[in-house]
Amino acid sequence: MSIAPKTNLGRPANLAKREAILVAARDAFFEHGYGAAAIEQIAAAAGVSKVTVYNHFSDKQGLFAAAIERECERMRSHFSIEGDGTTSLRDRLLHIGHAMVAFLSRPEMVQFERRIAAETERNPEIGLAFLNAGPRRMKATMATFLTAISQSGALAIPDPALAAEQFAAMCKGFGNVELRFGAPPSAQSTQRRVEAAVDAFLNIYGGGR
Repeated sequence: MSIAPKTNLGRPANLAKREAILVAARDAFFEHGYGAAAIEQIAAAAGVSKVTVYNHFSDKQGLFAAAIERECERMRSHFSIEGDGTTSLRDRLLHIGHAMVAFLSRPEMVQFERRIAAETERNPEIGLAFLNAGPRRMKATMATFLTAISQSGALAIPDPALAAEQFAAMCKGFGNVELRFGAPPSAQSTQRRVEAAVDAFLNIYGGGR
């Protein structure tokens, strides 16, 4: 089954409708999960017809993938390859680390991931759609960022994709486990964890630079 969204954009009115559909889909999927979210419900919340939804997206999985991609754009905006010339690499990594942890720690995101994990047992395609539209795209974005940093000479990173995994894992740490089992870590412990993760990352790939 295809999960690629259609790209039927064109006029500003179509763009506005598409955005309204994505917002409604995001809310429905996050609140109810994939299986319980109905296209009719999403269309009504967006103020469009069911036919309009299908004119913009190939099917329910296509809409799901597009909604996840849109949500992850909020996180990808923190990955600035160029930088502003005044912010240190450590501060840039701290910014990314804190933004990532905050993004993933939102109560609605934790609930959504639980729902998707449960639904994946019945329908593995849903889990794969989520992985491809969300976590794997985020990993690729971070790897691209780290590739540029390595090419600039600031760090020496032989495998940016692996380094992206390591960075995310260190920033989330055991606090991520606690969060998902009802014991969210304090802001102070999260700050210490992210700072330690960034310093360890710089020591591994740049000798503390």
